[in-house]
Amino acid sequence: MVSEYADDKPRDHCGVFGIANHDCAVELTRQGLFSLQHRGQESAGIYRYSDGKCHLHKAMGLVGDVFREMPPEFVADQGSMAIGHVRYSTSGDSNLINAQPFVVEFDTFNLGLAHNGNLSNGGYLRNHLKQGGAILQGTLDTEIILHLAARQHTMGSPPWEALQAALKQTEGAYSIVALCEDGLAAYRDPYGFRPLIMGHLDDAVVFASESCALDLIGATCERDVEPGEFIIVRPDGTMESGYFDFARRKAHCIFELVYFARPDSHVFGECVYDVRKQFGAKLAEESPVEADVVMPLPDGGIYAALGFAEATGIPFDLGIMRNHYVGRTFIRPSEDDRRAAVRLKLNPIGEAIEGKRICLVEDSIVRGNTTRERVRTLLDCGAKEIHIRVSCPPHVSPCYYGIDFPSKEELIANNYSIDEIAELIGADSLAYLSLDAMLSCVQKHPLNNYCHACFSGEYPLKPKAICPRT
Repeated sequence: MVSEYADDKPRDHCGVFGIANHDCAVELTRQGLFSLQHRGQESAGIYRYSDGKCHLHKAMGLVGDVFREMPPEFVADQGSMAIGHVRYSTSGDSNLINAQPFVVEFDTFNLGLAHNGNLSNGGYLRNHLKQGGAILQGTLDTEIILHLAARQHTMGSPPWEALQAALKQTEGAYSIVALCEDGLAAYRDPYGFRPLIMGHLDDAVVFASESCALDLIGATCERDVEPGEFIIVRPDGTMESGYFDFARRKAHCIFELVYFARPDSHVFGECVYDVRKQFGAKLAEESPVEADVVMPLPDGGIYAALGFAEATGIPFDLGIMRNHYVGRTFIRPSEDDRRAAVRLKLNPIGEAIEGKRICLVEDSIVRGNTTRERVRTLLDCGAKEIHIRVSCPPHVSPCYYGIDFPSKEELIANNYSIDEIAELIGADSLAYLSLDAMLSCVQKHPLNNYCHACFSGEYPLKPKAICPRT
């Protein structure tokens, strides 16, 4: 089993990449997926099209492992269009059948799809399809979307119209890149939960979950794919765009800015680096502390800790080193193994810790297990006091829109007060950034255009639409 103690953080399900009309489509997609590896580490895949021929390669593992050696079909022909995907799943769904891109064969064409998000009515749609005789191989929402599109196609709809009609039957989060003989298309749900960026590389059009993937290949970021928008790039270079659905409000995931997006990315029009430093500065304003040093828990807490240190004048130091080569650790959840998992990934520098009052900045606390072990490790190194500051509000509700949060019962802040949590994890004090302060740090969109359901319990979609995740 995968220990919850090895990495007690929420996980994003996916990252997507697509490029149209470039002679090195496969190689550029591979590079783009490297930049999105933080969004999913369990499987990776690329689907490419060239002169009427399609080829799919996907496997379990990191991008560097899956594409250590390119398949002969990719070596012989890079293709002019390609889409790629990296995925994280829960352990029960960690198998190749759920790896993406997912491809279905129609009578006259093949359609490949890569999807980041989660359908909040996926359970209902899955049951509806099964009752109608559909055979679903895996547990992917992507497969549900393709089955719905297939039904539309049998009624005479061309590929893109069939896909749009399918998406209008769904509720929830999706940022999608799709590929068939008729071109490459991008779709974003009408709430805009997950990011999706469009850019250009010479005459090629590029789509990615985050701008860092465009930076790596030298592409220029142009804009976000708008909520409810579709963009189709034809093989001849012509483009078509429009809106296939609308929502009463936008609901960009605020946790992308807290934790998921890379700090060198721009998402939802915001510079992630700047926003995280502002979170830290606001946290210092709301919850000051007397300390000798501000120290982040790497890597997520670094930029909030920088903002906290700059706002308070307390020295910043990297007193905890992270081993980036451990990966996910398979261990038994005994008391000894919990501590071993922490030591494998994070190692304190005793000289930076001994005798000091430490303000330890975390990006989030979910279950609290690993935070407790980290505090104990710092105390073992001789820390005089440990004051924890968290650069987001307490997590009190699960996410149904593409983040793998634990159940409500497993969230520590849903079961204990802040003072009780401090006592449980062994900290001298504990404070979280307030929701109002967090929202004051984002400027590019009205505040009601952000989803903060994991902090507030206020879901953008009506509760009756929410079904268990698959």
